[in-house]
Amino acid sequence: MLIRRSLPAHLRPCLLLLLLAVAALVEIIPVARGDVGTASHYSPPYQPTECYGGDPSQFPSSNFFAAAGDGVWDNGASCGRQYLVRCISASQAGTCVPGRTIQIKIVDYALSTTSAAATSKQSATGATLVLSQTAFGAIANSSVDSINVEFQQV
Repeated sequence: MLIRRSLPAHLRPCLLLLLLAVAALVEIIPVARGDVGTASHYSPPYQPTECYGGDPSQFPSSNFFAAAGDGVWDNGASCGRQYLVRCISASQAGTCVPGRTIQIKIVDYALSTTSAAATSKQSATGATLVLSQTAFGAIANSSVDSINVEFQQV
C-alpha cells in the first residue's frame, strides 16, 4: 500500500481522520449542483407559446412551467425540457421559501415576439427563466419581480 510506504505509522490515524472530516464536510456544506441564473414571473394568459402554440395539453397539471431566456433556449431545443429550480437569494431578505425545489417544464421562449411570455414586462429583464405565477410562488414571495435561482436539467 502506498500509505504504509510513504507515511510514518504514527501519522496514519491522523490522515484517516482528516479524510473522514473532509468527507463529512462535503455532505454538510451545501454545494451548487446546477447552474445559477435569475428568474422572474409572468401572468396568464400563457398561450400561445413558442413551443406548442395554443395546445392546452402542453402545461403540466402542477402549473409549474416556464419560458426560457436566451441562456436556456438553445434555439428551441429546450422545449419540453424539465428543470429542478430553487430560489437561492433575492434583493429582499426572506423572499425565498427555504428548502423548496420544484420541477418545471419549458413551454415557451421568453423573448419571442409572438409568445405570451414576451408580452410580460418581466420577460424583458433578461431573466434566465420566466416562471408561471404558480411556479414562482412555490419557491419565493410573489411580491418581488426577480430572484436568483439554481437550476438543473432533469
